[in-house]
Amino acid sequence: MVTVVKIGGSLFPEHVNRLCECFKKSKEKIVLINGGGDLANILREYHEEYNYSNNVNHWTAIECMNIIGKLIADKNRNITLIKKLDEIVLVHKTDKIPLLLTYDLLKEEDPLDHSWNVTSDSIACWVASKINAKLLILTNVDGIYSGNIFSNNKKLIKKVNANELLFFEETSVDKCLPKLLIKYHLNCYVINGKYPDRVLAHLNSDHTMNNVYTYIGGK
Repeated sequence: MVTVVKIGGSLFPEHVNRLCECFKKSKEKIVLINGGGDLANILREYHEEYNYSNNVNHWTAIECMNIIGKLIADKNRNITLIKKLDEIVLVHKTDKIPLLLTYDLLKEEDPLDHSWNVTSDSIACWVASKINAKLLILTNVDGIYSGNIFSNNKKLIKKVNANELLFFEETSVDKCLPKLLIKYHLNCYVINGKYPDRVLAHLNSDHTMNNVYTYIGGK
């Protein structure tokens, strides 16, 4: 079975190359989807000041994802850029890792709400549902926390149901993700991508090496 691995935009560019090196050692076949990083964050700032339409915000943010994806592949020869789902198997046969640029695919099917509540987390979830894959979300924190994520008293939640997550005010994943996990009957893990050894241990099912994560149950 394939795992869709979402590389959070917060990990780009500082941590991405080390992650891509660790992916080479994965026993699991993976498909990468990346976030829009600071490029998408700038769009949010523009929107807050100038109030652009939801349609323009949605598609330009996804274009930012495409740009960051191209930059990631430029520095990592083990990654091949793709635009179609049926290219995944072909790339795996070359022993390389496909990174899906999602703009064209999403333009064709347009399956998600046009809202800032939908980010690359939700896009990765939708792709995982399309190819019957597992889902792993890499971000710059250890997972989902109880309480304010910026508080010194926050506590990592090891396991949470997607229905419960619907009522969290703010987390390290986007607001639409729990709804999609429920809709598509998917589970996912959230892991800190600043620690490639944790990511690799998860991909290789070595649970003795990594017990720092949040599991979100959507089934």
